[in-house]
Amino acid sequence: MTAAEAISETGRDFIRDIIAADIASGRHRKIITRFPPEPNGYLHIGHAKSICLNFGIAQEFGGQCNLRFDDTNPTKEEQEYIDAIMADVHWLGFDWGEHLYYASDYFEQLYAWAEHLIRDGLAYVDDQSQDEMRANRGTLTAPGRNSPFRDRSVEENLDLFRRMRAGEFPSGARVLRARIDMASGNINMRDPVLYRILHASHPRTGAAWCIYPSYDFAHGQSDAIEGVTHSICTLEFEDHRPLYDWFLEHLPVPSRPHQYEFARLNLSYTVLSKRVLTELVRGGYVKGWDDPRMPTLAGLRRRGVPPEALREFVRRIGVAKANSVVDVAMFEHAIREVLNAAAMRRMAVLRPLRVVIENYPEGQIEELEAVNHPDDPDAGTRRVRFGRELYIERDDFMENPPKKFFRLSPGKEVRLRYAYFITCREVVKDAAGEVVALRCTYDPATRGGNAPDGRKVQGTIHWVSAADAVTAEVRLYNQLFTKPDPDVGNFAADINPNSLEVVIDAKLEPALAADNSLSPVQFERLGYFARDKDSAPGRPVFNRTVGLRDTWGKVQGAAAVRKPDEDGDIK
Repeated sequence: MTAAEAISETGRDFIRDIIAADIASGRHRKIITRFPPEPNGYLHIGHAKSICLNFGIAQEFGGQCNLRFDDTNPTKEEQEYIDAIMADVHWLGFDWGEHLYYASDYFEQLYAWAEHLIRDGLAYVDDQSQDEMRANRGTLTAPGRNSPFRDRSVEENLDLFRRMRAGEFPSGARVLRARIDMASGNINMRDPVLYRILHASHPRTGAAWCIYPSYDFAHGQSDAIEGVTHSICTLEFEDHRPLYDWFLEHLPVPSRPHQYEFARLNLSYTVLSKRVLTELVRGGYVKGWDDPRMPTLAGLRRRGVPPEALREFVRRIGVAKANSVVDVAMFEHAIREVLNAAAMRRMAVLRPLRVVIENYPEGQIEELEAVNHPDDPDAGTRRVRFGRELYIERDDFMENPPKKFFRLSPGKEVRLRYAYFITCREVVKDAAGEVVALRCTYDPATRGGNAPDGRKVQGTIHWVSAADAVTAEVRLYNQLFTKPDPDVGNFAADINPNSLEVVIDAKLEPALAADNSLSPVQFERLGYFARDKDSAPGRPVFNRTVGLRDTWGKVQGAAAVRKPDEDGDIK
């Protein structure tokens, strides 16, 4: 595929325009991008934008995308995170092939380049404490002050740096800094730290090193080693670009990548700060990194979000230079579009109300035909069993209904999906006055849901046969936060107390229990659901992926099941 064809298929954006121009001008013959996550947590939906952009561009322009772990801080990195990141990238539909790298692969080369800077008088060992360096760094309006150790000789700096590597000094005792300009208007250029002492075992290199490079020092040089042509970062790294370029200009690197910045993804009702996500997990606000309320890719996958929906959402929001907040409803819309086309239909009752059809023969069971997908004839049909006792959704009955309530009420006739017309004749209550059952009659002539005399009913409701219903746990998820812009500094105050409601006595048609697939399914009239990993034989657990339509903007914090439409016949 040519660059022009790639842009035509994916839509234009400024990064793809730059790459197309670079290819047309002959500046680059092969495009190499990279996705460089830090293995100190799980990836979230914001990372999906970067993954789709970097891997997508490589695919579109016939290049390659490297997966490189920025593993320069062993105190926060774990193999669990590395494995999870790999799984997430594959789940999104991308593959790095043989191009899997780690910043730790380049530790020896980075160290040699640090000594190169020292020999050129461009780096020095600083003995100041972190607090002293912070105080001397200056502000946005005031220049910084030179370190009292800035003018050490090359020989002294080399000796100290080598002793740092040898482990002679405790953690944090000294750092290696670049000698650039403490009066620079860009604070990142005020003698940034290149190496710090950290006596900690590294997941890959073990105890081989006790000094580790900073992100700024490792990142650009790793790009150069790998021949990356377009180093695509989010906007917060824009002020770091002069430093990125300074290192490349002052080191004998094998290539000269260029950094480009784009706006990161910000989503309403969502926090994407890795620090906050870590605190949510460690503080017990959620049940792990893959809790379906989390915006992590693992959480979205467990919730039942298809990767196609995430890729389509990223495509729609596009790539821009200005930060903005995307309404979470746009993401949910993309999920519904994919699931509406792909999810098989099944019947489930989340809050069961028993119905006894008094004129239906006792002991008789018949099988009715139900469609698997209303828009896909090739999906075929299934058989559902019908008998004298059923479960319907409690919300589908009202004893004293308002004027436009078209579902079941005393004396009113409704259609049972795929089955018969029934009429409520009697309401059974317990000692507390709660409705516990309905006694109804059915019209045998309406089998299949149509009346031969042409009469119409305004409501259609779903049901499950009591004789073979499977009891299940269903977890209903809403937004984790109550505000569209949660306070990152005090996130706990904005957590939605109704972000999860667990239904322990849902009734499902047997087809849902028999199928162990993790593929999402539509519970007719209720929403899209996916089987959870907590399912056990004979006791399935389902997570609600998304409702059939957005109700969050209307009733914030409500965990109630969406009320069925009046016609009860929603795809």
